[in-house]
Amino acid sequence: PVRVMTIEQRMIVRVPVRPRLVPIVGWEEGKGPKCLPVRAIAGAFLAGSDEIDFLLRNKQRVRARLENDCSGLDFYGGLYLQPEGAMLCAGRDAIRSRVGGICRISKFKSLKPILAKGD
Repeated sequence: PVRVMTIEQRMIVRVPVRPRLVPIVGWEEGKGPKCLPVRAIAGAFLAGSDEIDFLLRNKQRVRARLENDCSGLDFYGGLYLQPEGAMLCAGRDAIRSRVGGICRISKFKSLKPILAKGD
């Protein structure tokens, strides 16, 4: 479950991350939003060492592209967000690993599932 805490006027959000699995369904990337409402985030999945897929409460997925490799995100099974308000924005905010790494979000991409075709 996503937890929100406010400490000294700053909001810190802990987001559980599920480990990367062999993909069963592919994803087609489209133009994404500049910002995401923090309260819309239900969870996250590692999509690569520099990509996090956010699962939103409305069942949509949005991929966050990170400016650099953030390989420590899956080590402790969670990440922290520290947005400057109620919105998590590309080009401004970063993802923090539980081991102390900081990975700035460069952009968001919307994701649409690519359904597997039957034989």
